[in-house]
Amino acid sequence: MRADVLAGGHDGADRLAELIPAALRGMAAGAAERGGPIPAGGPAAVAAALMAEHGDPGTPAAAAPGGAEPLDDPAAARGSAVGNGSAGLLGGPAAARGPAAGDGAGPVELLGDPAVACGSAAGDGSAELGGPAAARDQAAATALELAGAPRATLGPAPALATGTLPRHGVGAEAALEELSRLLAAGSADPADPACAAHLHCPPLAVSVAADVVASALNPSMDSWDQAPVASELEREFTAGIARLCYPGEENPDAVVTTGGTESNLLGLLLARETGIVQAICGANAHHSVARAAWLLGLPAPIVVACEGDRMLPAALAEVVTPHTVVVATAGTTNTGTLDPLPEIAEICRRAGARLHVDAAYGGTALCSDALKAKLAGLELADSVALDLHKFGWQPVAAGLFAAREAADLAALTVRAEYLNADDDTEAGLPDLLGRSIRTSRRPDAFRMAVTMRALGTDGLGALVERCCATAAEVAANVERHPGLRLWGRPELSTVVLRPVVADTDGGDELVARVRRALLEAGTAVIGRATLPTGPGGAGRLWLKLTLLHPHATAADYRPLLDRIAATAGAELVAGRESPVAS
Repeated sequence: MRADVLAGGHDGADRLAELIPAALRGMAAGAAERGGPIPAGGPAAVAAALMAEHGDPGTPAAAAPGGAEPLDDPAAARGSAVGNGSAGLLGGPAAARGPAAGDGAGPVELLGDPAVACGSAAGDGSAELGGPAAARDQAAATALELAGAPRATLGPAPALATGTLPRHGVGAEAALEELSRLLAAGSADPADPACAAHLHCPPLAVSVAADVVASALNPSMDSWDQAPVASELEREFTAGIARLCYPGEENPDAVVTTGGTESNLLGLLLARETGIVQAICGANAHHSVARAAWLLGLPAPIVVACEGDRMLPAALAEVVTPHTVVVATAGTTNTGTLDPLPEIAEICRRAGARLHVDAAYGGTALCSDALKAKLAGLELADSVALDLHKFGWQPVAAGLFAAREAADLAALTVRAEYLNADDDTEAGLPDLLGRSIRTSRRPDAFRMAVTMRALGTDGLGALVERCCATAAEVAANVERHPGLRLWGRPELSTVVLRPVVADTDGGDELVARVRRALLEAGTAVIGRATLPTGPGGAGRLWLKLTLLHPHATAADYRPLLDRIAATAGAELVAGRESPVAS
C-alpha cells in the first residue's frame, strides 16, 4: 500500500491499524537486540553500528523506484515475541527478559521493559544486569571494533535502502519496522530499572496511545478553528491543575509548556512584567533559572547559600527586596530535596517580593495524601512550574505553569490578525495565542488529560508514593552496603551514593570513571552530582539514582548497587596499572 496515505480523514484510522503493528514489531525486535538499559560501547560504537546498518548517507538507495513492497518479516527471523501478551507492555518481549513486575492490570502499564530487566530480584549480587554477562560482553567487544566492525549492538541488517534520505522509498511498513528496530536497539530504555541517571520517566502506555490519536488528528493549539475540542479539553485540564496548586484561590489558571525550562522562563517573564528587576535563587536551583534571566535581559540571579541542598531562609532574608523574584525549588535535580517553602514564602511576603516555585520534579506529590504535606507553602507562591514527564509518566514534553492570579497571564497576550483578530474574539472565539509563548504547538494536554482520566489523581499519587517508598528502601540498602556510602535520606525518589573506596583512594576521578564504565558496557545509566561535602565545603562528586519506575522494587536495584561497588574496585585496580585513566 502507498506510503503517502494520510493518518486523518475517512480511512486514516484503518491505515494506522495496519502500520502500528509494523512499528511495534520493529520496536520489540530492537529492544531484544539491545538486551539492556542502553547499547554498549558508547557514542562511537553506536555511530559505527548505524553506519554499518545504513552505510554512507550519500550512497544511492538500492530499492526499486517507488518500492513500497513490504519486506519479509525480519522480526520473526530474529525471534520477536510480539503478541505474547506478557504484562500488557509494548517494549521488548517479556519472554526474552524475564517475568514482568506487577500483574500488568489496570491503566498503569509502562511503555517499555519489565522491571526485572536488570536481573534477579534475589539481591545476592550474582544476577547480571540486563541479560547474560557473556552476551553483553560480546556485544560490547564487537561494538568497540570500530575499524571495520560490521554490527556492534544493533543486530543483523535487513537489505533495505541506504540511509534515511534515499532517492527511492522502501514503503511505509518496511521503513517503520526497520527504523523502529534501530531506534529501540540504540536507545536508552527508561523502563529498565538500571536506567536511572535522569528525571527521564518510562511513559505509561495509555498516554502513548493517546498521543497517537493526537498526532493523527494534529490539532494546532494556536487558534480555535484548528483545535475546537482540543482547546476545550486543554482549558478544562489546566483549570484543574490550577485548582490542584491553588485550592483556596478564586482565580488561578495554568497553561501548558514544554517543561521546567519554559515554565521557569514564564515565571521570570511574568515577574518582570510586574516591575521585578532581579531574580534570587538558591545554589541548588536548576540551570534554567540563570538562562531565563539572561534571555529576559535581567541581571544574573543572586545565588543564596544552601545547606543539605536546601535554600537557607536566613541567607535569603539578607538579600530579598520588594523588586526581586525568589525562585525556590521543590525537588532539586541533584538530590530531590525540597526548599522550606513556608519560611521562604513568609520572607517574600514581608519583603513584598514575588515567589516562583520550580516544582517540576516534586509538584505532582500534590496528588498523594501521604506526600502533599511536603509541598506545604506551594499555594503561597505567585507561580509554579510542574512537569508530568517526570512524576506523571508522560512522553516528553509535558510541562505546566500555574499562576495564582489568572490576570498575570495577560502578559502573554499578543495579536495576530489571522489567529485572534479582535472581532473574532469579541464574537466569542477563544484566544489561544495568549496561552503560550509559542505559536504552533501540539495538543500535549490531551494525553495528560487521558492519563488523569484513566488513573485519577489518587492513582497518579499512588505511583509517586511507590517511587518514593522504593527510594527509601534502596537508600537503606546503600547504608547497609559495605562498599557504598549514602549522601542522605531521600526526600523524593533520588538516591545519592558514593563508592567507599573513592574517599580513601581514587577520589572524584574514580567516581566519574565508575559511571562511564557502566555506561560504556551498556550495564547501567546512572547520574552524577557535585555536592559541597568535601573539606571546607568543597565540591565532591557523587553518583545518583533517580528512581521513576513505579513497578520496580528495591530488590530490583540490589544487583545495581553491587555492580557499582564492584566496578569501583575494578576501576581502582585498572587505574593503578595503567598511566591513562579510562
